[in-house]
Amino acid sequence: MSFCRQDNMTQEQAERVILAGVSVSDADDTLASLSELGELVKTAGAETVGQCVQNREEIHAVTYFGKGKLQELKELIWETDATGIVCDDELSPVQLRNLTDELDVKVMDRTLIILDIFAGRAQTAEGKIQVELAQLSYAQARLTGYGRSMSRLGGGIGTRGPGEKKLEVDRRTIKHRIAVLNRELEAVKRHREVTRQQRERNQIPVAAVVGYTNAGKSTLLNRLTGSEVLSEDKLFATLDPTTRILELPNKQQMLLTDTVGFTRKLPHHLIEAFRSTLEEAKYADMIIHVVDAANTQADQQMYTVYRTLEELGISGKPIITLFNKQDLVKERVVLKDLKARETLQISAKDGEGLEKLRELLVKLLKENNIFIERVFPYEDAGKLQIIRKYGQLVQESYEEKGISVKAFVPKEWYKKVSG
Repeated sequence: MSFCRQDNMTQEQAERVILAGVSVSDADDTLASLSELGELVKTAGAETVGQCVQNREEIHAVTYFGKGKLQELKELIWETDATGIVCDDELSPVQLRNLTDELDVKVMDRTLIILDIFAGRAQTAEGKIQVELAQLSYAQARLTGYGRSMSRLGGGIGTRGPGEKKLEVDRRTIKHRIAVLNRELEAVKRHREVTRQQRERNQIPVAAVVGYTNAGKSTLLNRLTGSEVLSEDKLFATLDPTTRILELPNKQQMLLTDTVGFTRKLPHHLIEAFRSTLEEAKYADMIIHVVDAANTQADQQMYTVYRTLEELGISGKPIITLFNKQDLVKERVVLKDLKARETLQISAKDGEGLEKLRELLVKLLKENNIFIERVFPYEDAGKLQIIRKYGQLVQESYEEKGISVKAFVPKEWYKKVSG
């Protein structure tokens, strides 16, 4: 049912916004999407004072909402003293201009909110380049649509980060800046490729940690590796990719790479800008998929993650799905992931299930190993260092003819240690 309602919130914040969405089918789950949009708005530093949803056969191409719903929205803006609205879909330049003219308040969309959050969270040079590139691509398509809304942008949401004044420059300047950023990003990509090739030469196995935003990826990384990656109960708490060394129970080492969290309706500009970062998963040996099992939208979030991986061309990797946050699950149910090789119920916060995860990683890595049983002459003792570093040394004993060894060796290193 279509509705507009006022939310009973009194806390004063810099911006007071109304969440607005259009439902075009019963399968849309628009209310859940608006709930997530509200979390995004909160993360961006604004207060939600109302919601407005309209059921239509299709989104209005010119004004997003129909005329009657626009009038309701005007009244809601007046009743709540809202300073702006945030639409759940990415607005076209025409929709942006017409909504601003009709409502006479600041008009934003989901994409702008996410870009704003990313702008505030990027720490590394690469992250800042990627965010600015996404901001400029978004702005370039909407220069004709801002018009009167330019004067309303002022401060607040949509004006943070390296691209904060880019909306005030012409297309030519933006196009030039995009070209400069693309060259800088290419240099970063080349450096990333060199690092990746070094890993491949060292033959250290890599697992990419993926998942919906706020599923607990950073908490998991911290628990497993003893690192101190920023971990907060917020959407997109961490943005820049992080790689840490994990030592397994058999003393073998592997690399865990945390990636940026996914979300529904992830802006196309961000997927393109962050493609090189997200594609870390493409070169990993396996995928660790972290799911917030306490979230009622867990199934939808899993679908979003797999759809995004598909868009990036990432497939054919062994997947371990971790149903995280079991400490918050009131009634434990057996969640399923038919795409996963293995599933585990864990709590990264409390450490529940992490020992089983370590054992599972050992098991999966062993499947890529070859068992050897032989005596190495003492002059070949250096080969044992390769086994210790990249494989698993099961047994060794020093005998008259040499060192007797039983071990599992990665297929990539088998010729070097057996020749």
